[in-house]
Amino acid sequence: MTQVVKTKVDPFTLEIVKDSLIAIGDEMFIALAKTSMSPIIYEVLDYASGLLDAKGQLLTQGNGVTGFIGMLTDMVKQTLKKFGDGKLKPGDIIIINDSYGGGGSHLSDVGLVMPIFYKGELVAFSANKAHWTEVGGKDPGSYSNDATDIFQEGLQFPCVKLFNEGQINQAIVDIIEANVRFPDLSLGDMWAQVAALKTGEKRVIEICEKHGKDVVLSSVEYLLDHGEQLARQELSKLPKGTYEAEGFIDDDGFGNGPFKVVAKVTITDDKFIADFRGSHPQVPGPINCSYTALVSAVRAIFMAITNPSQDANDGVFRLLEVITDKGSVLSAERPAPVSIYWESMQAGADLIWKALAPVVPHRLTAGHLLSVCSVVLSGLHPDTKEPFLIVEPSVGGWGAADGQDGARGQFCIGDGETYNVPVEVAETRYGVLVDEYSLHTDGAGAGEYIGGAGVIRSYRALTDNQAASITFGRHKFVPWGINGGKEGSANKFYVEKVNGEVDGPYGIYPRYPLNTGDVVKLVTATGGGYGDPFKRPAEKVAKDVKNGYVSIEQAKEDFGVIVNPETFIIEGLTVDRQQRGE
Repeated sequence: MTQVVKTKVDPFTLEIVKDSLIAIGDEMFIALAKTSMSPIIYEVLDYASGLLDAKGQLLTQGNGVTGFIGMLTDMVKQTLKKFGDGKLKPGDIIIINDSYGGGGSHLSDVGLVMPIFYKGELVAFSANKAHWTEVGGKDPGSYSNDATDIFQEGLQFPCVKLFNEGQINQAIVDIIEANVRFPDLSLGDMWAQVAALKTGEKRVIEICEKHGKDVVLSSVEYLLDHGEQLARQELSKLPKGTYEAEGFIDDDGFGNGPFKVVAKVTITDDKFIADFRGSHPQVPGPINCSYTALVSAVRAIFMAITNPSQDANDGVFRLLEVITDKGSVLSAERPAPVSIYWESMQAGADLIWKALAPVVPHRLTAGHLLSVCSVVLSGLHPDTKEPFLIVEPSVGGWGAADGQDGARGQFCIGDGETYNVPVEVAETRYGVLVDEYSLHTDGAGAGEYIGGAGVIRSYRALTDNQAASITFGRHKFVPWGINGGKEGSANKFYVEKVNGEVDGPYGIYPRYPLNTGDVVKLVTATGGGYGDPFKRPAEKVAKDVKNGYVSIEQAKEDFGVIVNPETFIIEGLTVDRQQRGE
């Protein structure tokens, strides 16, 4: 293990090396996107990459998916646990997707870890985690929303060497090729991850050559200490005390549920403690998440509350403590299925959010769509007759906040800064037409500030025997409002068949059969409202009606504003609104 030498370094050099480390993380992130094969990576950005020190502490992380904050740390610590006694060599690369220990998400998120040596000494790790389009398993796309154990969900890589001193382990490559439905995509993405790791290795060695190893290691300590210092400064501004919230996860895909989850947040001068003890035990369906996934979700909320613009590193999270029961839906143990783990993972984040939103309204909104709203659509392309596979998240509405309406058509907190597969890409590469992509303006989330609209996205099948596996959580328990604001609406989907029949609405549904002309219509939630709807200025309500966000009827009923349906001019206020005053 590397010994950190306390080298006295001037503050300018410390800052330069610190920023160089952050830049390396950014370069690794871009390298992976530029060389990947799958739209889920190069379009959606469903991956993360970063640098860690020789102890496995996160130094910098380039993130598409917010839900991966914390997972790289566990991947490297699992690697050190298995290979830390001198078994790691220059040129080694470890492959790992252990859902319970090393990485913590579902099997589709495959991690690679590379030790970085300088003059024979381990000084750092480069690591990344990317969603492969396929890792095998019983269903196309691998993450099955009706799996009953981990063995149905795809290949498991239990922290083994993909490269040994620079030599590829061809046996692993052969196993992947034989077990996944789209080997060109999966192996192409694997090589993109390797390229990103080697980019990190090259740059770390360069800064060691330029500044000296001891200076770099001192800068690493400075980076972590600086992260803690900034987090501590922000923690001191938060109201001290204990705050509680409870909520429900809809179901597990098999009709079981709802499942109660609880959280108690304690904020002191030195600690931010998130306690989930008492939440429902792990369940038969694949909505379970691991402890690592839960920690990652809480990390995202912690940063949102303290310093959203801060770069993530493990120093930032030294003040954070996450407690839960083993074997719970928020801390599942082998062999519990975890394919759609984000449903419980984000439920955990939502509880912290819900508990603290009233006391930090400048940082937290009302409730949002919450679910990744995942779509897996498979079939044959009408032109090439080759199989295709759509794997993508969906956008929806965010909650309103003190001083602003909710954001419209954005991904949930777990997805972070990811993107849709563009309509043009979907129609070119897949056997579908996109009939509609529009805002879902159902008028929900009334308040002084209104909830953001979700979206409607409709896929029309162009061939027979297609299948859609849809996972829309928050289908029954809708986004919550704050300070008198009303609830938002549910995530749901329908199937409009070519014969005119309409089936739905549904939340979680595995492999819904689609034939030529059938349309799967995806409808995502509107966020919760903030404040008393009667306090929304009448002029704003009239404008909402004109823009289609609020109906004439709702303007009168929820907001107390009577709007002319043709001119959109305000004709008056209801008695209730007048009595309560504007």
